[in-house]
Amino acid sequence: MPGASRGSKAGVSRRRSTSPLESPQGSPERAGVPAARLGEIQAEYLQRLGALAGDAALPDPGDRRFAGPAWRQPPFAQFAALYQLNSEFMQRLADAVEGDELARERIRFATRQWVDAASPANFLALNPEAQQRLVETRGESLRRGMENLLGDLRKGRISHTDETAFEVGRNLAVTPGAVVYQNELIQLIQYAPSTPQVAQRPLLMVPPCINKFYILDLQPQNSFVAWAVAQGHTVFMVSWKNVDADQGGLGWDDYLERGVIEAIRVVREIGGQPRINVLGFCVGGTLLGAAAAVLAARGERWIESMTLLTTFLDFSDTGALGMFVDEAFVAQREATIGAGGLARGRELALTFNFLRPNDLVWNYVVGNYLMGETPPAFDLLYWNADSTNLPGPMYCWYLRHTYLRNELREPGRVACCGAPVDFGAIGVPAYVYGSREDHIVPWRGAYGSTQLLSGPNRFVLGASGHIAGVVNPPAKGKRSHWIGDSLPADADAWLAAATEVAGSWWPDWARWLAGFSGGTRKAHARLGSERWRPLEPAPGSYVKHRADS
Repeated sequence: MPGASRGSKAGVSRRRSTSPLESPQGSPERAGVPAARLGEIQAEYLQRLGALAGDAALPDPGDRRFAGPAWRQPPFAQFAALYQLNSEFMQRLADAVEGDELARERIRFATRQWVDAASPANFLALNPEAQQRLVETRGESLRRGMENLLGDLRKGRISHTDETAFEVGRNLAVTPGAVVYQNELIQLIQYAPSTPQVAQRPLLMVPPCINKFYILDLQPQNSFVAWAVAQGHTVFMVSWKNVDADQGGLGWDDYLERGVIEAIRVVREIGGQPRINVLGFCVGGTLLGAAAAVLAARGERWIESMTLLTTFLDFSDTGALGMFVDEAFVAQREATIGAGGLARGRELALTFNFLRPNDLVWNYVVGNYLMGETPPAFDLLYWNADSTNLPGPMYCWYLRHTYLRNELREPGRVACCGAPVDFGAIGVPAYVYGSREDHIVPWRGAYGSTQLLSGPNRFVLGASGHIAGVVNPPAKGKRSHWIGDSLPADADAWLAAATEVAGSWWPDWARWLAGFSGGTRKAHARLGSERWRPLEPAPGSYVKHRADS
C-alpha cells in the first residue's frame, strides 16, 4: 500500500488483524510453563515457604497494605507474609508462561487481578486494622461502612472521593467564559482573556469524549485552560454532550463532522483567522487527528499547528487496554449496540479502574467499607468518576478500526466522512506529548505519532501517568520531562538520547506554540461574534449532565 512504509517506523510491534486467540492459520495458540522452569519455581517456593514457619514471619513493610503496626502481630503477620509469598510466586509462574504473547499478557493480567483481590487486607476477618477500628468505635465503623457500601451500590460504582466537596461550575471548571455555539453533540466554550494582548490565532482544545472536558480546567491552581489563557491565548473548548438513548445511533463520522470539524469552523469564524491552533487529549487527540486528515483530503488548510497529548494515532502498542479487544469481543459489542444503543459510562469507568485495581478498587473497599471512612476530597478523582456514555455505533467503529485492526495508521486504508485518512497529508507542525508511566496510552504508543505525521514534529515525555503527567502546573515545581531534537524510528533510542529537564513540560509547549500565534492583537472583552453570540456562561450545561444521574 502506498505510504505504508512510513507508518511502519513507529518502533513497536504490529497487532495482528486476526483474532488474538488464533494463529494466522486458524489453529489455537498454546501457552504453558516449561517443565524445567516449573520445577525450579516449585523448589524455590517450598524452600521459601519453610522459612516462613513460626512466629518470626513478617510481611514486607514496603507494601503499604501491610505497613501498619497491627500487621506485625501474629497471626496477621503470618497471613500477610504467606499472602506476599504466594502472590510473588503466582506472578512468577505467570511470567514463566511461554507461547503466544497475547495469551501470556492475558494470563499475567488475570493473575494480577486475582492476586490483588485475594489480599487479606480486603477481608474484615483477616484485617487487624479494620478489626481494631471496629472495637474502638463500638461497631460504628461497620455501620458507616455498610452505609457507604449501600450508597455505592445505588450509584453503581465505588466512591473515590468526597463528592459533596465539589460541584462543576462552583469550584471545578470555573475559568470565566461562555458557550458561544452548540449543536446536539457539542457545546463550544470561549474563555475570557486575562491579558491585555492576545495571540492572533485562537487555540481550540478537543478533550476525550469518554470523560468530561474539565480535566483541563479543574481548579484555578491546576487548570491547564486558565494557564493557557494567562499565556495570551484565546482558548476555545469542545464540551461533548453526555449522550442519552435518543442519540444512540451516532457514529464516528458524526463525532468528526459535527464535533471536531464544526468546532474548528466556528472558531475560525469567531477568531477571524483562516487557520487556528488545535490541541487534542487522549481519544480527543485521535478524533482531532482523523478530522485533520479529513480536512487535508478536502483541501481545507484550517490548521496552523496541532498538539497531541497522550494520544494514539498508531494503535500498535496499546498496553493493557488492547489486551482483550479481539474479534469475538468486538463482534459481540457490534451485535448488541453496533446499530444503536449506548456504551455506558459506568462500564467504561470500571474497566479503567481495574487497570490499577489496588489503587482504584481495593484501596477504597478497605477504606470505605471495612474502615467506614469517607474518602478525602480530591478533584482529579471526582472527575474520574464523572464518566460519559458513548453511542454504540461510534464506540464499535472505534474498537474495530483502531484497537482491533489499527487501520488509521495506514494511509488511505480507511475513509472517514467520505475522505481517505492519511496522517502524513496533514502537513502541519505537531507537538506530541507522552507520559512515561501512562497505563492507558503507553508512551511508546504516543511516540508512534511522530512517525506518521509529516511535521515538523516535536516529542516531549513527561513523568508520571496519563492524567498526573498532563495536569502538572509549573508553579508546583513537580516532576520532570525529557526533550530531544531527533526523532528516530525507535522510541527507546529517542529516550536514550533525550535530556531530562526538571519541572513541568507546560513552559516548553508554550514556547513552541508561540511560534504559531500569528502575532498579537488587543484583547476583546466581548466573547463570540455577531453571528455566534454567547448562549450561557461557562462551563455550560452539557458538562453538568452525569451518566449515573
